[in-house]
Amino acid sequence: MKVTDFDYDLPEELIAQHPSDKRDDCRLMVVDRSTGKIEHEHFYDILKYLKPTDCLVMNNSKVIPARLFGTKKETGAHIEFLLTKRLDGDRWETMVRPGRRLKPGDSVVFSPDFSADIIDYGKDGTRIVEFHYEGVFMERLEELGAMPLPPYIERPSTAEDKDRYQTVYADPEGSVAAPTAGLHFTKDLLQRAADMGVKLVYVTLHVGIGTFRPVKVDNVEDHEMHFEEYYIDEASAAVINEVKASGGRIISVGTTSTRTLESAAKRCGDSWKVEAGHGSTGIFIYPGYEWKIVDSLITNFHLPKSTLMMLISALYDREKILAAYQEAIDMRYSFFSYGDAMFIE
Repeated sequence: MKVTDFDYDLPEELIAQHPSDKRDDCRLMVVDRSTGKIEHEHFYDILKYLKPTDCLVMNNSKVIPARLFGTKKETGAHIEFLLTKRLDGDRWETMVRPGRRLKPGDSVVFSPDFSADIIDYGKDGTRIVEFHYEGVFMERLEELGAMPLPPYIERPSTAEDKDRYQTVYADPEGSVAAPTAGLHFTKDLLQRAADMGVKLVYVTLHVGIGTFRPVKVDNVEDHEMHFEEYYIDEASAAVINEVKASGGRIISVGTTSTRTLESAAKRCGDSWKVEAGHGSTGIFIYPGYEWKIVDSLITNFHLPKSTLMMLISALYDREKILAAYQEAIDMRYSFFSYGDAMFIE
């Protein structure tokens, strides 16, 4: 299976540079897998397609303001950090730019009382850095850091992004990219879904460096995913398993929730259940995958040739997914993180 099988042509002007005026006011493409029918709605219409027996599973990981701008202590050169993973204490794995300027022993200054030393080289061109600061690290990061908007959003992050590039239910800090399918939900919309009887469940997967890495191999099977940490508590697992056993739909909100659920699946007799607890997953879902937990998916429109295109093509037919994407392009949908949404029933 070739990576180019998941390619498509996207006009650059359809890449959303800003969020919609209201979270749930974006457009929504609804794809019925049983009939092939496609409907065009707004996201607040999602309730029309939910049932009281459904369970919505959302990733509640909170995005940290992981982008820092500083200067190299020795030369004054401008340096950019993107924190990708906390290792231990004040040591982080970090993407740096320009990388050629930073080697072990160098120091970067972000403010008079906030700096970092380059300790070692990390994987995939990253650096291992150790921070030195006054106060509480996360509070200082909130003060000095910027939201890590993806590179296809070609503008600096703003105060608005600290709100809008975050789900309304975000809680445990740890992601360097938003679980973007959840950005469309408002507290009111979630409450109305709950009032219908829909079960709302939260899991945690901290989105890491893999989000920023393109697929560089020719054959899909040769790609290796980065590992990410996830957590499902006992109460959430119990609700998911109860809904699954009773024949209700498990609707995953986003690909990160999907990867969490499928990674936590354990066979129990002739069926599958979600196992509570912490885990680390490098699961790679592409066509041919045997689905265990997830029945339907709410998601955004994804980059060409990405692992996320492969994941949704595993849930639905690849050619039909590409046809739906072409229809979205023809109808001038907005794409990627701040773009419109799709519900694959």
